[in-house]
Amino acid sequence: MLPVFGSSPDQEQVEKFKTSPQYNHQERRFVNRLPQVLEQMRKEAFNFATIKEWLFEGEARTPAKPLPEVKPDLTEFLKASEQVKVIWFGHSTFMLNFSGKIILVDPVFSGSASPVGFMVKRFQPPVLQLEELPPIDIVLISHDHYDHLDMETMKFFAKKNPKFIMPLGVGSHLRGWGVKAESITELDWWQSKIMDGVEFIATPAQHFSGRGVSDGNKTLWASWVIRNQQHNIYFSGDSGYDTHFKAIGDKYGPFDIAFIENGQYNQKWRAVHQLPEESVQAYFDLKAKRFFPIHWGMFVLSLHSWRHPVDELLRLSKERGVNIVTPKLGEIVAVGDSYRNSEWWSELD
Repeated sequence: MLPVFGSSPDQEQVEKFKTSPQYNHQERRFVNRLPQVLEQMRKEAFNFATIKEWLFEGEARTPAKPLPEVKPDLTEFLKASEQVKVIWFGHSTFMLNFSGKIILVDPVFSGSASPVGFMVKRFQPPVLQLEELPPIDIVLISHDHYDHLDMETMKFFAKKNPKFIMPLGVGSHLRGWGVKAESITELDWWQSKIMDGVEFIATPAQHFSGRGVSDGNKTLWASWVIRNQQHNIYFSGDSGYDTHFKAIGDKYGPFDIAFIENGQYNQKWRAVHQLPEESVQAYFDLKAKRFFPIHWGMFVLSLHSWRHPVDELLRLSKERGVNIVTPKLGEIVAVGDSYRNSEWWSELD
């Protein structure tokens, strides 16, 4: 099997999964709270009509010109601050300065989010190359899909040896790509781990996993709470809307900021990618103070226009009083009340 497909968990790991409430022993796969939600979605989504839509329909799925970006001043980013600092690289990749610890989330720095380079290509190169990044303390992964877990990026970090944290089973891919086993922590939903004074809590999501044709749901998917005594933030990973957002908000909220997926959606696959109005409801369920939209602005994985997610979110934010944070690629955001948005995407009309 090609290395890009990754490695499935071995028998010893599978035995450990059997203690997880998310693991179906008979099917040897992880499941959602609603076990049939994926089967129901696939009956509706995977058919000739969808293929026809993908090939021949949809408008302006890629921007007509490069998105505006800012080359970040890393000296400024690394300065000590009472606020969390964020740099967004597009889609679901972002970097945090979290009380002095540098955390890189779902890093995808290669040219495409696909096992083959000519598919799902980036809109434009990353605003920073891997070699330009500051030393990374912790790499956080939500699940093993190509737009969230990138082999070339992981091989780069295997030589740098940060700490890695991810849901159950995902570490099998990293070990196959050269990451040291002792650098990897895998968690089940509601489990937590303190690393360098920062607590990471794996929380539920409604999604699926797999990188090849026969490894579907062999690894777990998750959202994440990242917190210490000063800060409390949430990262949704990929997820359809379900009751877990309220459960997480009730248990761990309110959050200073929530990084919530808002893009690559479609009515046919809303079970695993929520629609904008559902993302806004998730924001309220989580009791978040700010909404930072992710999962948009770098890859084409749906039929909507590239800017539809942020246009819809802006409209909904005005209707429902949502405090959104929508920086340019590479812009340093200090999470606080002084940040002011600009509708930079309107400049591309």
